[in-house]
Amino acid sequence: MLKTYIKKDDTVVVISGKDRGKSGKVLKVLRDEGKVIVEKINVVKKHMRPSQANPQGGIIEKELPLPVCKVLLYCKKCAKGVRIGRKILEDGSKVRYCKKCGEII
Repeated sequence: MLKTYIKKDDTVVVISGKDRGKSGKVLKVLRDEGKVIVEKINVVKKHMRPSQANPQGGIIEKELPLPVCKVLLYCKKCAKGVRIGRKILEDGSKVRYCKKCGEII
């Protein structure tokens, strides 16, 4: 199980591979595999044969999981993908922050 600081509904930027530079929203985090599924990133066409769930069959497009190491969390203040750290505030809550500008994400 890989430790990751990326959560569902975060905006991330892809840093390597065929979709390098693209950004999207995280749809699902696969913690055991160390992968994330990002909206409209790493899209492939899959040929489906007709079944009860999909009676029409045909070609569908779906997102495949990406390794967590290939994405960075997007900082709105820096307007790019950044490394993140964690800290505990005075009230005891844990927050993630941008290591470049210090902004709480």
